[in-house]
Amino acid sequence: METSRSEAIVLGAMDYRESDRIVTLFTLQHGKVRGVAKGAKRSMRRFGGALEPFARLGVELVVREGLSSLRGADIVSLYPRIRADLLKIALAGYAVELADRFLPDGAPSPRLFRLLTAYLEHLEQGEAREGDRRFFEANFLNILGYRLALDRCAACGAELSAVAARRRGAAGTVLCGACGRGGAEVGPETVRLLDLCLGTGRFDAVAFSSAALHEAGELLDDAIAAHLTRPLNSLAFLRQIEADEP
Repeated sequence: METSRSEAIVLGAMDYRESDRIVTLFTLQHGKVRGVAKGAKRSMRRFGGALEPFARLGVELVVREGLSSLRGADIVSLYPRIRADLLKIALAGYAVELADRFLPDGAPSPRLFRLLTAYLEHLEQGEAREGDRRFFEANFLNILGYRLALDRCAACGAELSAVAARRRGAAGTVLCGACGRGGAEVGPETVRLLDLCLGTGRFDAVAFSSAALHEAGELLDDAIAAHLTRPLNSLAFLRQIEADEP
């Protein structure tokens, strides 16, 4: 079968048999691909230290149904600044686990690939900020067709104006004041900033206040959890690291 070359982000890898590894890649050309890297545990020439989570690579693949074959990998970036910072490691690991859990096999998503690589580059070059994580999540859900619905009540369908009372419902939904009695408030600043996240392509264009960041975070956490069948391992690790931050 024909060998193709693609850009890729490593979503995960595990040892297989005596010398092989099974690698999960998010590729630009083929979407999510699971492949066997034969001899990866002993061949420094072909793979070196390339098959590490969230590494960006140029890969040579024979794409098949089921397990593909990874023939070689060239490192584009291992993101050394991320790997030197525990909080950045946790954030990058969370981002790639999200991609792994949400993406079906073999469905290319160039927009999502660009979003993930932009987030990794942003983490590499800048600070580890919660607002950037929320920017990533809002756009991640939008690209996959799970955009947060902020303009209409999820229960009665009433249109919500810029000044209408909004309350948080289940599974990351937003309710009007009448339908959402007892739910936590979602303020107009939070709505404006989440809309801004979806209207700009730059991580540093949106600055959340503490209150808006808290409200947006609860909405996004609920929206993501609603589409998962089991909790994210990386999220528990990230929350532990954040709790330990001074």
